[in-house]
Amino acid sequence: MPIADSDGTSIYYERHGRGPAILFVHGSGGHHAAWWQQVAALREEFTVITVDLRGFGKSDSSMPEFDGQDFPGDVVAVLDAEDLTDAMLVGQSIGSVAALRAGLMRPECVSSVVLGHSLGGISHPELKELAAADRAEAVKLPVIDRLLTKRFQQERADLTFLFQQMGTFNVARMQDLRNLDTNGPSLEEIQDSGVKVAFLAGEKDAVLSVKTVTRAHELLPGSHLEIVEGAPHSMYWETPREYNAAIARLRRTLTARKEAA
Repeated sequence: MPIADSDGTSIYYERHGRGPAILFVHGSGGHHAAWWQQVAALREEFTVITVDLRGFGKSDSSMPEFDGQDFPGDVVAVLDAEDLTDAMLVGQSIGSVAALRAGLMRPECVSSVVLGHSLGGISHPELKELAAADRAEAVKLPVIDRLLTKRFQQERADLTFLFQQMGTFNVARMQDLRNLDTNGPSLEEIQDSGVKVAFLAGEKDAVLSVKTVTRAHELLPGSHLEIVEGAPHSMYWETPREYNAAIARLRRTLTARKEAA
């Protein structure tokens, strides 16, 4: 069982396949197994690494409380344990904040970061205002309706049930990750790092609108924007074929900083 040491905390992770590395960072209701549809589809071409942040899945959950500020270090611990030098980090929702910060902590190991349905905690007044307006609308909906479309819930009651069960294996909760979104990096800090950033958005994301993500892309020179038609906030779960195709395309096309120099 692969374990990385994050300042004395045991972090569980898995490695599958071989090829250019993609490391997935789950959101508040996930853990390493949430990526089952990505591992199976991508491991023939890529090295796929999944991780459990502390308090999630099989990682150490024994601490009395959790500090989201520790999560980027958990990702870095896995990068170091695997001695990766050209990884693409893929975050899901709030997990994108941990992914981006880990990338900025190890720019020599991380060539690119994909912010899935997230602004990555970027500190910018206009983006914060836009994201807050989106959240104000999202909280009017039941949680499951924010994450999966109504049609999917009706047609795939089995996968909807499994999706809801995933979060019950975690000790940490959403509130443990919220403070990740404070003291975020500036646009200038991201640019200076040399780490490429891609925004991956769903057309039907009820949590973060395409308009907000598009504005973030406009404000970050050199960033990439992928918008998947008809996809919800939890695109990786509901529309895995489109999600996996987008991830594979980004891994193949985003140029590593060292290669571009």
